Amino acid sequence: MHAALVARPCSCIRRLAESRAREIQFTRFLRNGSVTATEMAAHAAERTAARAAGRDVVVIQDTSELALGGRRAKANGYGPVGKGGALRGLLLHAVLAVDAGTSGVLGLVDAKVWNRRGGKAKPRRSRKTPQKESQRWLDGTMRAGEVLTAADSITGVSDRESDIYEHFARRPSNVHLIVRACQNRKIETAGADQMHLLFSHVDSLPEQGRLEVKIPAAPRRKARVTKLAVRFSRVMLCKPLHGAAPDLPATIALTMVDVRETSTPQDGKPIHWRLLTTHAVTTLGEARRIVDLYRMRWTIEEFFHTLKTAGFDIEAADIGDPQVMIKFVAAATVAAVTVMQLVKARDGTTGQSLADAFEPADQPILEAVSMQLEGKTARQKNPHPKGSLAFAGWVIGRLGGWTGYYGKPGPRVMREGLDDFQRIKYGTTLSLQHV
Repeated sequence: MHAALVARPCSCIRRLAESRAREIQFTRFLRNGSVTATEMAAHAAERTAARAAGRDVVVIQDTSELALGGRRAKANGYGPVGKGGALRGLLLHAVLAVDAGTSGVLGLVDAKVWNRRGGKAKPRRSRKTPQKESQRWLDGTMRAGEVLTAADSITGVSDRESDIYEHFARRPSNVHLIVRACQNRKIETAGADQMHLLFSHVDSLPEQGRLEVKIPAAPRRKARVTKLAVRFSRVMLCKPLHGAAPDLPATIALTMVDVRETSTPQDGKPIHWRLLTTHAVTTLGEARRIVDLYRMRWTIEEFFHTLKTAGFDIEAADIGDPQVMIKFVAAATVAAVTVMQLVKARDGTTGQSLADAFEPADQPILEAVSMQLEGKTARQKNPHPKGSLAFAGWVIGRLGGWTGYYGKPGPRVMREGLDDFQRIKYGTTLSLQHV
C-alpha cells in the first residue's frame, strides 16, 4: 500500500489499487483491527532513525486539521458539528526530522491522528497538561529523544502553540528546543528581586546587530530580501500560577532571541519572531543560527500542503468509517514524506541516496528515462550523479511537466511525475513478461 501511495499519490483507494483484487486487499488491510496508525508511524520512525545517525537533526512538529470529503453533517461519524455548521474533522500532528545542514527531509519521527469528540470540556486552567490536546507537543519532543538517539544533535522547532512551560521543563536531556513565544510570561531578571514581563524586557534591550535574509515566496507574498534587527538575552521563566504540575521547577533558564524586520513590506506584515531556546546564545552568529534553524519550520507547512491540495488531496477522501480513515491518513502521511524528499532533493544539496525513496530495481528505469528526457543544452541534462535522490528528483520533475528552465518542480509536479513513472515501470514489467 505504501508503494502504491508513493507511486500514485491520491485519496481514492479504487484508483490507488488499479484492480478489484488490490482494492479488496487494501480495504481489508485498513479494516483489520490489528493494523493501527501508531504502528505505521513507529515503523516509519525506525527508518528515520537509521538515516539520522551521525547527523545534526532538526525535529519540526505541527498540527493540521483535515476537513474530510467536504462533509459538514454530524451524521457522517467524524465528530460533532462546530460553530457555523463547520465539521471539526480529524486532526493530524506530524513530527518530521530534517537534516540541519542540508535541509533534506530524513523522515517521520511520529504522527498522531485523532477524531476530536464533542462534549463540554473542563475549564483549561483546571486541567493538567496530559488532559489537554497540548500534550501532543510534549509527546512529540519525547518521541524525538527516544527515536533519534544515534543523531549527533537534536533541536526541536515548533510554533507558538507549543509555548508551554512544561514543554521546556520536561524535555529529554538529548533534545534542545526552539519555540516561538506566545505567552508574555513573568521572568526573573539578573540582579533584580522584582518580577518583569518577558516581552517588555526584550523590547527594552539594545540591538545586537542586523541580519540580511531572503524571505521565500508564500501565498499572497512575494519573495524578498530584508534586514532583521536582532536582540537576545538570557531569561529566567517563572512557573505559571495555574495549571502547572506541582513537581515542575519554580524557574527555567532559557535564551530569548528577538528578530524584527526593519522595514514594512508592501504585501504583508513585517516579521517579528520572539524565539525561546534552550541553546546558549552569546554572539550574533549564534543568534543567526537559531533564526536559521527556526526558519526550517516552513518544511512542515510544505509537508501539509503536499498531503492536501498539492499532492495526495487527502481531504477529498470519502471513507465512511472514522477508524479506517484514521489509518488511511496515517499511511498517506508516511508516503507524503517520499514526495517531500524529492522536492527537497531536487537541487542536489541534501546528499541523499536513491534508496531513501526508491527500490533498487527502479534505478535502471530512472537512468533509461533520464537519457530519453535529456536535451542538447546543459540545462536540459540531468546534472546529478546516478544513484542519488537528486538524480531521481530531476527525472520525476521532468516527467511531471517541468522543462528545466522555469522555476523548480514542487509537490504537485512531483506527484504527477511519480504517476507517470509508475506507468513506465508497469510497462517494463509487461515487456519482461513477454520476453
